[in-house]
Amino acid sequence: MSLACPRRPGVRWLASLVAIWLAGCAATLPDSSSRYVEVAGAIRERYEEALPTLPAAKQRHYAQRLYRITGEARYLPLNRAFGRRLVDSLCVEIGHLATPGYPERRARQIVAAYPERTPKQQRRKRMLAEWGEIAYAKHLAFELTQAHYHGLLDDTHLSGYRRALDYLGTVDFHAFLVDPDVMEVYAAQVANLVYYLHDLGVADLRETVIDAFQRHYPPERDAHLSRASYRNKIYGMTHFVIAASDYYQKPVSDEMFDWILDDFAADLPRILAETKEDIYTEVGISFLLAGQEAHPVVRRLRDALLMAYDPGAGMVPAEDGGTDLATGEHRNVLAIMLLDWPERLHPGPLLELSFQERSVAARGGKAASNCGARAF
Repeated sequence: MSLACPRRPGVRWLASLVAIWLAGCAATLPDSSSRYVEVAGAIRERYEEALPTLPAAKQRHYAQRLYRITGEARYLPLNRAFGRRLVDSLCVEIGHLATPGYPERRARQIVAAYPERTPKQQRRKRMLAEWGEIAYAKHLAFELTQAHYHGLLDDTHLSGYRRALDYLGTVDFHAFLVDPDVMEVYAAQVANLVYYLHDLGVADLRETVIDAFQRHYPPERDAHLSRASYRNKIYGMTHFVIAASDYYQKPVSDEMFDWILDDFAADLPRILAETKEDIYTEVGISFLLAGQEAHPVVRRLRDALLMAYDPGAGMVPAEDGGTDLATGEHRNVLAIMLLDWPERLHPGPLLELSFQERSVAARGGKAASNCGARAF
């Protein structure tokens, strides 16, 4: 099956004109390569100094991505700590899957705990509440995929993992993933989930969901999109690319995603005007994952990040100027990646828990019979 999607009429031609214009602008600028690396290094230094004080989830997010672009062993301890927590959590889930009503009960708990500080979060919370066990199934798919990424989805570490996969096979993900109301507020998460299910061997809905996405966001609708909807669209498109790379573990085919890259190039002025640093940085990373570092769009987005960077704070601030390190971790680790992209990516890291580490996880999860208890 080919996942290369039809190009939108005129987009390739318009993208070419924009690329020529951008290349001409770039040619008038001094070489910024050293400045890109310098700023990436400053952000990295700021975050690594503060890393022990950040929440565990932020530490994991940062260390996982820095390992994948550097392969440096100093990021392994935080990845191993995440691996232990992950096995512990999955032991709990696997141990309870046979309990009648457990997925639905856990889904309600997940929805109840979903933040609602912003209008976007409130819309997403209401949407998830309408989909029964989906909130739980999505969470379980994420954790199983993380275990797969780290070499932990096996009988040695999680001897009951097939039970979890069997459960996912009973869930109607198709209806959720192609629903227009879901797509309108949750496009990036839809893209992620579709690739989780494919990676786990549960279902291959990639082509179906991409078709649904293109129907929901046809070219003629672009001019009428609100800022929130436009951001959702662009963010969703970046995540089709990022999820296909197993989150920065391998390159992707530029031919498979030329419909996305062409759209980004043609619409770059609006992307810069109407999205925020997290989103347009992922636009640039999408080109890098497709092997197009020389594309003029990449330089334009890197230059935009340099303009956004606050040397006093040692980071790229939030839209409102906020410089909180924890809430800004996602934005700033992306900035490091875009500004200092490696020659090759490093998969994993593959982990192997020791006998003691796995035994503790199994006891902590009160599901020792479902989890491996041999040497992480």
